[in-house]
Amino acid sequence: MFRAGLYARVSTNDQQTLAMQGRAMREYAARRGWTIALQVREVNSGTARREAREKLLDAARRREIDVVLVWRLDRWGRSVTDLLATLQELEHLGVGFVSLTEALDLTTPAGRAMAAMLAVFAAFEREVLQERTRAGLAHARQNGTRLGRPATAAAHAAEIRKLHGAGFSKSEIARRIQVGRTSVRRILAADSSLK
Repeated sequence: MFRAGLYARVSTNDQQTLAMQGRAMREYAARRGWTIALQVREVNSGTARREAREKLLDAARRREIDVVLVWRLDRWGRSVTDLLATLQELEHLGVGFVSLTEALDLTTPAGRAMAAMLAVFAAFEREVLQERTRAGLAHARQNGTRLGRPATAAAHAAEIRKLHGAGFSKSEIARRIQVGRTSVRRILAADSSLK
């Protein structure tokens, strides 16, 4: 008999479906003859940290459940990449995964084939994001936008040298200019290495 972990999640503006998700999953588990070992609910946006989902994954890591049951895939994963990463971890742990509305059952050969297709889409999603990022950086460079961290201490290098020449300590210079002591030391060390 499988021990099931049920996961229900709604965004803050979709709370009315929480009870419906739980009822549908409990009925499905009963039809399959599964024991419900753990049932977690989460109310948060898709981008928020999912602590209840982590609780369920921890139960899987401790081998307390044999299958994770969700109402829909989008309730479980933030993105295709996130979905695939957690499905691969569950597979590695020997824990099945079932999504009710998509009829996705990774405890079957057909379900595992579907997971392989998800891997292809996750790789595609990563490549598209990388391509967009590279294109955005190239466009910014072409428009003269300076990329990287802003030069804070380097902009005050002349003042740092002047204060150091006047006998101020590195700590006092850092406090006066409001930069880190490490930055002051780095600028002064660069000066001494040039001598």
